[in-house]
Amino acid sequence: MACVGLAVVGGVTFLVQRERVLNEVNARLSAQVETLQTIAAAPSSSATPSPDPTTPTATESLAIADFDSVAAYLHAVVARLVPARNEGSVAVVDGLARYRPNTLSGFDISGNTQLIDRAVAETSAAKAPVWGTIVTDQGSLRYIAIPVTMVGDPETGVYIRAVNLDAELEPVVTSALTYSVAGVIMLAAIGLVGWFVAGRALSPIRHLRDTADSITIDDLGARIPEQGNDDISDLTRTVNSMLDRLEVSVDVQRQLLDDVRHELKTPITIVRGYLEMMDAKDESDVESTREIGIAELDRLNRLVDDIDLLAAAEGDQYNMGGVDVDALTIRVGDLVSAIPDHIWRIEAQGHGVMHGDGDRLVQAWLQLADNAAKYTSLGSSIEIGSSVDADTAKLWVRDHGPGIAAASRHRIFRRFDRAQGKRSIGGSGLGLAIVDAIAKAHDGTCTVADTPGGGATFTMEIPLHTNTTRLPAPVRAGDVVLQREATG
Repeated sequence: MACVGLAVVGGVTFLVQRERVLNEVNARLSAQVETLQTIAAAPSSSATPSPDPTTPTATESLAIADFDSVAAYLHAVVARLVPARNEGSVAVVDGLARYRPNTLSGFDISGNTQLIDRAVAETSAAKAPVWGTIVTDQGSLRYIAIPVTMVGDPETGVYIRAVNLDAELEPVVTSALTYSVAGVIMLAAIGLVGWFVAGRALSPIRHLRDTADSITIDDLGARIPEQGNDDISDLTRTVNSMLDRLEVSVDVQRQLLDDVRHELKTPITIVRGYLEMMDAKDESDVESTREIGIAELDRLNRLVDDIDLLAAAEGDQYNMGGVDVDALTIRVGDLVSAIPDHIWRIEAQGHGVMHGDGDRLVQAWLQLADNAAKYTSLGSSIEIGSSVDADTAKLWVRDHGPGIAAASRHRIFRRFDRAQGKRSIGGSGLGLAIVDAIAKAHDGTCTVADTPGGGATFTMEIPLHTNTTRLPAPVRAGDVVLQREATG
């Protein structure tokens, strides 16, 4: 682009300067015609004024009527119209160069037969002044040929005035050559600086390529150095962020596979052990082994279902929108009332709208309720509730069971982990991990705290986000109590 730009600017400048020089040459030749016509018609008693300050003129009148022949008139004209620098003149009589200036200025064209023959031929045909340009051994010449005749004289004369275009254009050509040399030097400098700057600018791209080549499934720790605030630096930060997410995703998958492998070994080992020890001839032993196998297969089926739920919770299958906290609380209260053997109570209802997936939030809230029902005694009371403050919605479940030791709270949201570290309670160990994944998908958290008097309180804190609007609080007579008869 720099080369094209310099070429266009240089070319336009050269053409403009060349055209200006050519116009000046034409103006000087035109002045010669006017001068010759003026002095030819001037009375013998008057001097001829110069039509152009740059054009030499005779110091006395050269009226053609004062001369007795064309040759004498042309001799006087050549002697008095002195050529300027880079100009030449000659008087031609009957096709032969007869007179030329004897001054030191200008150059001699009396021996240029190419110019003289062409000028004579053109004026003979046109019977008027003729302009032209011819390339000869003396260079490129711009000329004007003026025919001269006299009544009573059979001779035919031609006054030729020529300007050497090569000499006139020499400053322009020299300037163009200087510009070309300077342009080449400038292009070399631009290329060198461009190569250096482009190398610096594209260095992150090379690092990106090298980093991408070095990344394998076993090593996702490579990162690109971040520097600057341009678009490439932003791309670097974006790629590093993508690599962070990819590394986390791979780590999660590895952990899930390790956990699933560990969890699958137990039922497989149990079923295999019972099958190996089973007495095929003993019907009771066969029936007992069958029941154990079916039970373990059912547990495996529940494990697969929970893994599927966890994968969905950790994915991007969320239908986000406005969720009315009050309506969500009532909906969950209706659903938990179907869980038997406990007294369910809606203790508080928040009023506002949060941004989230209502179905996923119901799933997580019910999981917390189911978890509370498993770890509390039959017939005990369990409360659910919600509240909304300036920027957060809190959804909680409060039970009155044995509670969770502070030392165990850091691991209860991990896959296949339990606070007691044993399997006295049925389940896959993925329930709280699913709740934690749903909360994080909403940019929230799930925490556990002690219930006053004993028990555990699980709370999901979900940001409202700035696009939420508060709903007016309805008038209520009191808390809603949902009770179901305990059995056993």
